[in-house]
Amino acid sequence: MSDALAQPAEAGSSTPPKPNAVVAVLALAGIVVSLMQTLVIPIVPELPKLLHAEPSDTAWAVTATLLAAAVATPVVGRLGDMFGKRRMLLLSIVLLVSGSVVCGLAHSLVPMIVGRALQGLAAAVVPLGISIMRDALPADRLAGSTALMSASLGVGGALGLPSAAFIADNWNWHILFWVSATLGVVAFVLVLLIVPESKVRAGGRFDLVGSLGLSAGLLSLLLAVSKGGDWGWTSGTTLGLGTAAVVILLAWGWWELRSPQPLVDLRTTAKPQVLFTNLASIALGVSMFAMSLVLPQLLQLPEQTGYGLGKSMLTVGLVLAPQGLVMMAMSAVSAALTKAKGPKITLLIGTLIVAAGYGLNIVLMSEVWHLVLVSCIIGAGIGFTYGALPALIMGAVDPSQTGAANSLNTLMRSLGTSFASAIAGVILAQMTTDFGGYALPSENGFKVVMVIGAGAALLAFAVATFIPRQRHATPQPPSDGPTKPTEVGAKA
Repeated sequence: MSDALAQPAEAGSSTPPKPNAVVAVLALAGIVVSLMQTLVIPIVPELPKLLHAEPSDTAWAVTATLLAAAVATPVVGRLGDMFGKRRMLLLSIVLLVSGSVVCGLAHSLVPMIVGRALQGLAAAVVPLGISIMRDALPADRLAGSTALMSASLGVGGALGLPSAAFIADNWNWHILFWVSATLGVVAFVLVLLIVPESKVRAGGRFDLVGSLGLSAGLLSLLLAVSKGGDWGWTSGTTLGLGTAAVVILLAWGWWELRSPQPLVDLRTTAKPQVLFTNLASIALGVSMFAMSLVLPQLLQLPEQTGYGLGKSMLTVGLVLAPQGLVMMAMSAVSAALTKAKGPKITLLIGTLIVAAGYGLNIVLMSEVWHLVLVSCIIGAGIGFTYGALPALIMGAVDPSQTGAANSLNTLMRSLGTSFASAIAGVILAQMTTDFGGYALPSENGFKVVMVIGAGAALLAFAVATFIPRQRHATPQPPSDGPTKPTEVGAKA
């Protein structure tokens, strides 16, 4: 991030953008990108046969997207601050479409991994969209709009699973990617026609050394976390990558503190409001993934286990789909609460709702409607938290830093989900029951993961209590000059 003064971007259309249209288009783009999270889930068991490869190799079709997203999100966010958030958003969508086309044409492993990596590079669309909203929308529309945009991450993931399962069950699996490419083209055209370019620019030079250092550190960390279960947690490869991640990230931090124009302004991220919001985001990432892992397995395990419900992947998607609708509905409630009490209170309430949902799941897990109810409660809590997080971040950083700051916050949530995947994988691999000669995760194993999900949500609550209550900056509607923040009396 740079301390350079915000500079006006090139003039766009003379017709002022309509806020409703801008919000709708950006939310659609966010949903399209978040669909990539669940796009391949229905075909993961079939990928070894479809791609003529080993299961351990086809797992990279999922891992490649995770790694690419982690690397791209902070880098693209910074580039958006420097060269235009709309411009980088359009580039991200182009990468998504390109990746979808590559996967749509793939019949072997390497093209599939390349295409999935390209899709992962589009992950910065949501934080970029939130940052554009700060620059382009009237102040009184900002809370609700950013809450909806942030919630699109969960909405797309929840709605994408049943859609992908339906397509995979009825047509050739390549259709999944041609549909995603078509949606990407639609989002690109709408953004091009309706969304204005931000008038706020950070200026300065791009920190190439910082971007390479952060990318190398994140790749090492996430490879160790995501593949440690396959390689062995005490294997030389896993320990070597973990050690390399620590060394590289420490060296990267040293560089960023001394760079005049760093990729990530660590002094800004050390502000209590930013620091504790990002720490709470990691805990929330852990909590959210626990549900995504437990509920589908409970639904699909055989009824003969005594706790599985023996349902199809399509049914799993239909059970989880209402959660996405609840998240979208709660974004409006979250915005209203943020306006009345401040985003800190909204975040605290959301974490408690998530924890309550997991607590309920421990005792209600034997019927389909139990899991629908639990997923909706947890989804409501996530809707609250997702609406509060960008408001807290933008209330503490300069307008010229919002792209990088929001992208870093999104990255923190992604790191949380990666840690949760590793932790839950270890637990479910150790706590098993024998079923016809096969080791399946036990009921107690699932309950332990739910306890961890509840505990992570309560940890996020505890961390969020340290976020200071303070006045925060809210942008005014765009004018002919650079957008400037104005102080309002909402509590943080």
